[in-house]
Amino acid sequence: MNPILIKLFATALTLSQATTRPDAIRTQFDPARDGPEVVRLLRDGCAHMRKAFDIEDINLDDLISTAMEDPKAVAGDTKILQGLDFGELVTSYKQFCKGENPPNSPFEAKAVIEFYNKAAADLPDAGALKTLALPGVSTILDGRGARFAETSEPNGRRVTVPIAQVPAMVRKAFIAAEDKRFESHKGIDERGVIRAFIGNLASPGRPAGGSTITQQVVKNLSVGDDVTYERKIREMIVAARAEQVMTKPEILGLYLNGIYLGRGAYGIEMAARSYFGKSVGDLTVPEAALLAGMPKGPNYYSPDRYPERARERRAYVLSRMKEEGVITEAETNAAFQSDLGLVPLERTRQEAGFHFVDHLGREARTLAGLDSLTAGSYTVRATLNAGLQKATETILQDGLARYEAATGRARFEGPELNLAEAVKRIEAAAPAPAAPEPPPAPIQPAPAGAKPDAPKGKAAARPAGPKPTGPKLTGPKPTGPKPAWQRALETARAPLYDVHWPLAVVLETGQKGTRVGLADGRVVGLNAAQARGRLAPYDVVRVALREGKGGPRADLRVRPQVQGAALVLENRTGRILAMAGGFSYPLSQLNRTTQSVRQPGSTLKPLTYLAALSGGLQPNTLVMDAAVTLPPIGGVGQSWSPKNYDGGGSGAITLRRGLEHSKNLVTAQLLRGGIAERPEQSLKRVCDLALEAQLYAECERYYPFVLGAQPVRMLDLAAFYAAIANEGERPSPYALESVTQGERTLYQHAGRGPVRIGSADRVGFYQLKSLLQGVTQRGTAAALARFSPYVAGKTGTSEDENDAWFVGFTNEITIAVWMGYDNADGRRRTLGRGQTGGHLAVPLYGQILQAAWANGVPKSPLAPPTPEAKRLIADAPIDLRSGQRMAGGGFMEHFRLQPDGRLADTQYRLVPQESLYAMRPDAEQDGDAVVDGGRPEDDRYDPFGDLGRQLFGDGQPPLRRAQPVPAPEPLWPGRGATRSPFGDDEEVVRRPRRRDPDYFFGEDPTY
Repeated sequence: MNPILIKLFATALTLSQATTRPDAIRTQFDPARDGPEVVRLLRDGCAHMRKAFDIEDINLDDLISTAMEDPKAVAGDTKILQGLDFGELVTSYKQFCKGENPPNSPFEAKAVIEFYNKAAADLPDAGALKTLALPGVSTILDGRGARFAETSEPNGRRVTVPIAQVPAMVRKAFIAAEDKRFESHKGIDERGVIRAFIGNLASPGRPAGGSTITQQVVKNLSVGDDVTYERKIREMIVAARAEQVMTKPEILGLYLNGIYLGRGAYGIEMAARSYFGKSVGDLTVPEAALLAGMPKGPNYYSPDRYPERARERRAYVLSRMKEEGVITEAETNAAFQSDLGLVPLERTRQEAGFHFVDHLGREARTLAGLDSLTAGSYTVRATLNAGLQKATETILQDGLARYEAATGRARFEGPELNLAEAVKRIEAAAPAPAAPEPPPAPIQPAPAGAKPDAPKGKAAARPAGPKPTGPKLTGPKPTGPKPAWQRALETARAPLYDVHWPLAVVLETGQKGTRVGLADGRVVGLNAAQARGRLAPYDVVRVALREGKGGPRADLRVRPQVQGAALVLENRTGRILAMAGGFSYPLSQLNRTTQSVRQPGSTLKPLTYLAALSGGLQPNTLVMDAAVTLPPIGGVGQSWSPKNYDGGGSGAITLRRGLEHSKNLVTAQLLRGGIAERPEQSLKRVCDLALEAQLYAECERYYPFVLGAQPVRMLDLAAFYAAIANEGERPSPYALESVTQGERTLYQHAGRGPVRIGSADRVGFYQLKSLLQGVTQRGTAAALARFSPYVAGKTGTSEDENDAWFVGFTNEITIAVWMGYDNADGRRRTLGRGQTGGHLAVPLYGQILQAAWANGVPKSPLAPPTPEAKRLIADAPIDLRSGQRMAGGGFMEHFRLQPDGRLADTQYRLVPQESLYAMRPDAEQDGDAVVDGGRPEDDRYDPFGDLGRQLFGDGQPPLRRAQPVPAPEPLWPGRGATRSPFGDDEEVVRRPRRRDPDYFFGEDPTY
């Protein structure tokens, strides 16, 4: 039996059942026994169809006779019946429709049944359509209520509206255009099938489908849209069953909300907004008719590309609406004459915050109980600061690329894309007209759930603060028609769509150099040394623009392999203002601020110092920066002998200087009597504090923990530093403020205040904050000395420079920055010798801090102690190096008071005063081998290079910070020599300079 004839008979079997017995369609037949039943069903179906032909006033016998005499007279060049013997088709018609029994019948029941059984197997449940929730587009609003982004499934940019909210005129427009017998048929309209069949035979142009609205719903939302007989069989069966379990309004609602109508819009509501800037309830007659004509071919009838086709299609729909009595003749004539009335096409492309929006989806599941943000159409209010978010991403991307370029690790992996085919297509089309001034963007209606006073329109989405700065390029911009390469670049979607570097098109390569075209139409030279010989015409690359000799120039930007992350957290509320989870979301969806853990290195040291301060030690307590060995925990395992980064020690130094200069040995020494009597007890105290601060769910009880050996999440580390800023009150970080759907509020953040870390008091937290401010004044983050009145924080570098950190806070926000290579392949890859937190993370922190101030975050000096803490604190001047209290002048230290109001003197608790006399004088020198953490004032040294000029302006960063109270002359004269701290004048032997792991300054800086 002919394969096409088998498929036609199987389809006819389906149609016969759907039109004669829709409530009892069989989906399986026995090939051996059910042949006669199939013949009967086919004959019943044919008889039913002949009646329908009569209703359509078509003489089927005459049509068949004409086709027999000259099939081409009917079929033309159509391929519908290609490969089928027309005589066999006529013989089958006589057998099943005329009641004859021809001897040469081609029909074989077994073959038809087998094909039908296979096509109808495992059908989807039609009842599932009744409760189907269509995916939708959710609108993301930033912290100011401005529209920031949309999120939807690839084919789900829709806003679902109840069918009751769709005006009757709009509903009838779609019914008149697509399925005039929708209200009366049972899922399959045999007359529509007949019209489509005859029309397709008579016209070889665009084929008509003959599908009802019910069938279109089933095809789009249930069985799929494969162009096969099998799909058509399944579609008709499920459509017939859907009519049994769903009402007509329910089916029409699914249809109107599910169809694609062009401009990236699914469903009638999103289409109304996209084409006309209004809701479906406000559509006029011509607007409804235009949309009702779109399902037949959204691209073919696109009013943007083919306005005349769209007008013709609209006219047809208006005529059908008049025929059905939906509109009057006067309304029809007025609609014929009206303009299309389109609002400009606005492509809403999200360019930043992809890791943030992804995190919102996870919070929506855990906090709001939503399956996903795309399960429906929601309005999502986020904590995001839009301007700060983009700035944070840009700063991180620039910093990662700069690091690899400076260390020689940058490798050009090829262009981002090539536009050769797009340019060829554009050049083959009509030439482009001169580019007019773009029309102003329309003001869109506020999304459901937005506050009444929320800013609207594009202008409201601009972040507060100054406009982004960059090189101001000179040179005239081209006028006249845009070249093909520029038009191709405008419409291109770069794979790394969230990288904030300009795109450029390679136009010329060769011995004379490489020239590229910019988005504004200018053509400039490209410095492409790293990609020499590897660029081809119309390659698209990322560039950095600058003003060079003779005009603008572009430098090739190379995507780095190193990764990084940055987080900005509001201290009191826990609101996440910005989140950069990696270099680029398309490259890696892993959010390194929340979904990965890394060794924090020295950024965890404040935890140990907090335990010591809360236990009664003062910032001027002397601790030995010297070799220490701690016994095995519980007498099991090995003892622990940590080392400083340089392997040396500085003798007795104050607690303050130990943290400012990130001394590993000082941190370890605190476990030996500085917190509790025995090291194991001290470690337990630090671990308990870490658990209470929610840094970890479990604490690994081993000594290297205090030096940051246990990996931590950036989000949790930032929350701990925010607690320090709050004197011990830890906020709960969050990004999701609220979720609404229409008028319903599905979720609202409770607005809980921070939770106190009760094991450490306010005095200990304030003293720790003061110590961390010293890190930015004199210590390993002294590059931030200019900002130290406003900032406190700590650098961190893990073993072998695998991780570089800086976490710092102001009164208002905490910023965490991390850089390192991913360990997904099981290898730990170093950043390189000397690539520390102070060297890599601190400069990025400084830029993000300034971006925060430029985007509305207040800039205020670090707050003094709260009244609760101030009652138990007394300020007294000390010598900053020795910790010795002074009668006048010196550094103003913050001391804890005893319950009786007296100042607790713990300076010599860990290092008895008498033992200092027995120590070698050279052991007293600070291991950082610099005075006050800086270089001499006349040493004009720029550790940042270009970044320094961005961060601090044209002047050099101040490398020595004056104290609020002038410090006395140091007891140690000069950088390389020391004197005895006890008054004798004997100079000691000079020692080689040493460097701690987190110290920023170095002999060979990268920046």
